[in-house]
Amino acid sequence: MNSCRSLIAEILALVIGCTVAPGIAIANANSPRTVSESGRHKSGTAVLSNGIEVVSSNLHEKVVALRDDVVRIRVWHGDAAPEDASWAVLGSARSSTVPVKPKNSARTYGFRTGKLIIQIDKASLALTIQDPGGAILLEDARPIRFDGGAFRIYKTMSLDEHYFGLGDKAGPLDRRNQAFTLWNTDAYRFQETTDPLYKSIPYFMTYRAGRAAGILLDNTWRSNFDFGKEMPDAYSFGAAGGPIDYYFFFGPTPKAVVETYAWLTGTPPLPPLWSFGYQQSRYSYMTQARVLEVAGQLRADKIPADAIYLDIDFQEKNRPFTVDKAAFPDLAGMVKKLKADDFHVVAITDLHIANLPGQNYAPYDTGVSGDHFVKNPDGAIYAGRVWPGPSVFPDFTRRQTRAWWGSLYTGLRKDGIEGFWNDMNEPSVFDSPTLTMPVSTVHRIDEPGFTPRTATHAEIHNVYGMQNARATYDGLLALDPGIRPFVLSRAAYAGAQRYAVTWTGDNSSSWNHLRMTTPMLENLGLSGFAFAGADVGGYAGTPSPELLTKWFELGAFQPIDRDHTEKGTGDQEPWIGGRLHEDIRRRFIEERYRLLPYLYTLADESSRTGLPMLRPLFLEFPEAFPDHHPIDVDLPAAGEFMLGPDLLITPPHYPDETDSYAVELPCDGWYNFWSGAAVVPASQPAAGSNSGAASDIKDPSILQVTPRLEELPVFVRAGSILPLAPVVQSTAETPRGPLTLRVYVGDHCGGSLYQDDGTTFAYKNGAFLRLQFTCERSSDGLRIHVSPPQGTFPPWWNQIRLEVFGFKPPREEVLINKNSFSAHIDRNPNSVSFLIPYEGKEIDLLLR
Repeated sequence: MNSCRSLIAEILALVIGCTVAPGIAIANANSPRTVSESGRHKSGTAVLSNGIEVVSSNLHEKVVALRDDVVRIRVWHGDAAPEDASWAVLGSARSSTVPVKPKNSARTYGFRTGKLIIQIDKASLALTIQDPGGAILLEDARPIRFDGGAFRIYKTMSLDEHYFGLGDKAGPLDRRNQAFTLWNTDAYRFQETTDPLYKSIPYFMTYRAGRAAGILLDNTWRSNFDFGKEMPDAYSFGAAGGPIDYYFFFGPTPKAVVETYAWLTGTPPLPPLWSFGYQQSRYSYMTQARVLEVAGQLRADKIPADAIYLDIDFQEKNRPFTVDKAAFPDLAGMVKKLKADDFHVVAITDLHIANLPGQNYAPYDTGVSGDHFVKNPDGAIYAGRVWPGPSVFPDFTRRQTRAWWGSLYTGLRKDGIEGFWNDMNEPSVFDSPTLTMPVSTVHRIDEPGFTPRTATHAEIHNVYGMQNARATYDGLLALDPGIRPFVLSRAAYAGAQRYAVTWTGDNSSSWNHLRMTTPMLENLGLSGFAFAGADVGGYAGTPSPELLTKWFELGAFQPIDRDHTEKGTGDQEPWIGGRLHEDIRRRFIEERYRLLPYLYTLADESSRTGLPMLRPLFLEFPEAFPDHHPIDVDLPAAGEFMLGPDLLITPPHYPDETDSYAVELPCDGWYNFWSGAAVVPASQPAAGSNSGAASDIKDPSILQVTPRLEELPVFVRAGSILPLAPVVQSTAETPRGPLTLRVYVGDHCGGSLYQDDGTTFAYKNGAFLRLQFTCERSSDGLRIHVSPPQGTFPPWWNQIRLEVFGFKPPREEVLINKNSFSAHIDRNPNSVSFLIPYEGKEIDLLLR
């Protein structure tokens, strides 16, 4: 049989000028597998206005350009192409098209766009994608391997190429030399080597010598990605079934790749403002009295907070959409009281519905009557044991089922609950050997854009949690069309960011898990989830007071800041461990609230562009070094991250160690966030250093830092203008005092601010406020410009406090719009500050 296949391959090679399949590379005698062939063989090519379609034997490959920088590659057996439908990729992207120019030669054929050159070698059938300068961006390393319905695709891997993405996978930021399985899994107490985890996001970024590109494999089946673990000179990806359907997109910058991924799979909707405040949770606050007690102490101790969570024990016997009347005798009254104290309540609603026929349990009864549950192959409803005991599972691939699920929130919304938490939605099943439902269970797809059909759980598993979050988000919109939903989901697939924020799952209360948090959040951000967090203090186990304090410090600079722990552990609220620790934790939470104007402005950017709030350094500094390698792979930079474009957070590489450690700065020109002192050039003493400032300088870009319990080193990029607000106890409280603009003088100086009502969608109709700020140093002094306001939303301030770092005005004069202004200028060791009025108009200010 092998010799027959080899002969076929040789014959095809003779006629390859018009009969090849790009990227398929029909296997030769030396290949580990060959393509099975039967029936009448066909071959040929079709030149399309936006690409090319190739038929080689019984294989088809279609490569089309969606944009000048995006191509889609599809491969299938036989004449009929797989259904062109996707849970992840937006219809607007899939239908996008650009004209291309054929590009053939004696050895290759293909086409080019404005930014890419696609070539297929006529002898080997290998697919190559280059940039206009001829640099190779993607290159087949060997033929596609088929094994029944499974497939595997191989690409060449350069020695200096790095890989990022795949969502919440644990371990180093760079995926190189690692392999991963995508199969949503309840991974309690996961560790660095645990795989798979909760999410399946089959997208990664390649990064080599300053050029970045992205690959999205749109396949919901169990899949695997290998970055040089199997073969040192190749990376590969494949799935156990389903279509070969992947997208390649070119940056060349990392930011452009992230934005294109968002163009393909969607940007996250802007969450409510309160979700960026501090959030308090545990499994579980067992009674109504305990919930009110915790909320009351947060307010009494003046610890700013915005949300408090209800885990499964607020329900009757853990049954979703019920209330334990003994423990929570007046849920609506409790929520009303919390609302009066400016708390928003988030309640868990796991997707498993208790299997309770004839017991007047409305979710089960209405689910059965509407035929909304997943079936066994024999047509009976599938049941598995979860928290309520025997449970049944909604069939979220049906739009009717999603609408029914959304309607179940009516009662909880009437009780005043404002956020909802979809946990256990991998789905987790306790009495299954696979910890999930059998792959043979049957889903019924009834979804716009899809042909109605049945599908096994093997196909639907990885997208199941995403459709649960979608049903929740859409259901809340249907109940309250004018209010932004807040949905927190543990499981996800590519595109799930359109419906929910997320967290890293059931982490542990250990120093190592604190260290693991940053790369997990960075890769989630690169994978579409701009709004993500990790359980502060760790979920499994009880942290020491020192560990909890350091986690509070780090959590204050992450997109979602939620303290959460499991049943049976010690209390983990901010006051645990004594006054010293509470004071430190409060100070960092307060700093988060001061930064809310900056955080919310980043959130707005994320909702428009897909750029994450929490970022690896290479996203902002792709050219930090002459060889353009990503700075984050350097040991001194491990664990560092950017919060937006301006703030650099540099925790210890190993947070439990007390030894001094090196901080690597990605460029020249930084200020200490806490003191305002400029980072001093090499070989000069670090003046005014405190609160995490450099104690010594070993190299122009290296600082040596000694860790202290009460400090987290944070630096501000020179040229930044940060908007800050007075501390409030919750986002519902109007700040009292001026808006503060911290101006850190440097090149390309600027910043921005975005505000709206934080709750509704009125911003889509112009009810927002957007300001741009710039500064420029000249012979006249320092010029600061505040743009005319965009939008109709009124500011809460009527004064601006300017804090200027890196510039000392010799004459202490202020001119506003060329008119002299009498300002009292306060001189501090590292800054000058003064107040000016704000009347909602453009401001040109000269400080001299």
